Amino acid sequence: MMIALWVLLPYAAILSCVLGHLWRYRHDGFHGYLYGPHLDRAERFGIHAFRIGVPVLFVARVAEVFAAGPDSRPEGGIRIVLIALQLIAVPATMIGAALILVPPLIAADSRPRVSVVDRLTLPVLIATLLSATLVTFDTTPADGRYRSAETLFTWTRSLLTLHPQPEVMAHAPGIYQARALIVMLLVAIWPFTRLAGIFTVPALRLLRQTARLGLVRPAR
Repeated sequence: MMIALWVLLPYAAILSCVLGHLWRYRHDGFHGYLYGPHLDRAERFGIHAFRIGVPVLFVARVAEVFAAGPDSRPEGGIRIVLIALQLIAVPATMIGAALILVPPLIAADSRPRVSVVDRLTLPVLIATLLSATLVTFDTTPADGRYRSAETLFTWTRSLLTLHPQPEVMAHAPGIYQARALIVMLLVAIWPFTRLAGIFTVPALRLLRQTARLGLVRPAR
């Protein structure tokens, strides 16, 4: 069970994410129902808010991984900056996701196009952000040790370096195990959600524009 949960499952989630992106690109080019003239002002604002919030959260979490010690959290000015970034990014992400995902769920003409994964996306995002907040501000350890560094960070690095350490998560407190499972679920379903193209479409446009500029030679 330990190997299945903390080795096989995370790699399966990553594989689902990679193959899902390839399938989605061939299926609808990541556009789905997220883009087009049917979007109102609120939904467009939600897209911009989400595009700001998620990268800021990602940068903050990566910076925390590198700034944290083996068993201690970042201190001083770095910790203040990381907390400030999360206080800005979490509301922006949640507001953006709600403005994007909720209207199709309540619009009568959109219901036939809303999949089970679409209905699951917002609760999973909420659980992801809530679990991140809980583990970031966890004050349970009385000796000042930072359990995220000891568990989630160590486990993630071991997966990325292809030297899994499942025992790290097997003995972690329940909230840290739940956080890991929620993130794996989000990674696995992301290509199949309405949000899949929110970053991919701009990236593909940039690549196409770069390719065109590379193919166009200045006249002599």
